[in-house]
Amino acid sequence: MTEHAKQAVVSGFHHTGITVDDLDLMQRFYTEIIGLEHLQTVDSVAPPTGDHTGIPGARRKLVFLGFAGDHQIELVHYIDPPARSGHLHRHQLGSMHVCFKVVDLRKTVEILQSHNVAFVTEPKFKEIDGVEVGVAYAHDPEGNVVEFIQWQQAT
Repeated sequence: MTEHAKQAVVSGFHHTGITVDDLDLMQRFYTEIIGLEHLQTVDSVAPPTGDHTGIPGARRKLVFLGFAGDHQIELVHYIDPPARSGHLHRHQLGSMHVCFKVVDLRKTVEILQSHNVAFVTEPKFKEIDGVEVGVAYAHDPEGNVVEFIQWQQAT
């Protein structure tokens, strides 16, 4: 590996953006059901020449959720032009998901199912080097994939 390749280009994570249709529904899901905190709301209007999004004149509402000082979820609601409908399948290039750490995956799944959260499969567990690891994929209300992972010492 060259010396140049060893230099980090980034210093950490800041946020993951998710384009949403129903901003209120998605904000309620991620705060009231998942448990993230509302950190900030921004009304964003790009100049006619465009901004970092590359969409000239775009009007968006941005809602940042998470925990102060930690990775954040940015819900992006395009007002003008409105977002195009459609999702990529989990195995298509460009598809993505957000993974949340949990202490007790079984309890997490039980709580989320009581709120009608749809899971892709039942949680899968295995022990890795004395650590119980559990993983489950689900969908948020607009069909975005969310993962929940339990990684703790086995008892």
